[in-house]
Amino acid sequence: MTLPATKAQFTPQEYLRLEAASEAKHEFHSGEILAMSGGTYRHSRISANLTGEIRSRLKCSPCFVLESNMRVRLKEDDRYVYPDGTIVCGKPQFDPLDEKLTTIINPKVVIETLTDSTEAYDRGAKFSSYRGLDSLEEYLLVSQNEPMAETFTRQPDGTWLFSAYRGLGASVKLQSVRIEIPLSEAYAGLDWP
Repeated sequence: MTLPATKAQFTPQEYLRLEAASEAKHEFHSGEILAMSGGTYRHSRISANLTGEIRSRLKCSPCFVLESNMRVRLKEDDRYVYPDGTIVCGKPQFDPLDEKLTTIINPKVVIETLTDSTEAYDRGAKFSSYRGLDSLEEYLLVSQNEPMAETFTRQPDGTWLFSAYRGLGASVKLQSVRIEIPLSEAYAGLDWP
């Protein structure tokens, strides 16, 4: 897809139409369409490991994991984003503007595998936008540079509790869906100096 060079602002409907015809992924930020960069081997391996581990742990529950091709609409901030993974519990709710059902609006957990180029955004503006989702109970950040994961869990009073897990002997706890994932499994197949 080639975007028109003269058009500076797009509507969500225009974005969805252009994205459906595109071979590459783009995010939508308040009228702007932004190209996404490709991932690294480590990023892909960690994301795939996590998706598989989460799926196997959620088999007997009403929750399921979706990988990075499922978009999330952050209506409050007028954004469409592609997290590295999401967990939905119960029936998925789709963005009413997206007739192709490629955008959910009710993730319970959002997963981001951090890269050097996206870490500040994932921790800052993107997390701030995710917090506007009423359905979101937990945000999982996973490093690709070392065996480390961090969770932010929404508390009943609306605050967020931070927890950190470091080293291949640790297990990250996703409180909202009551599962644990050993970091040795999340980082399986990767070597560390």
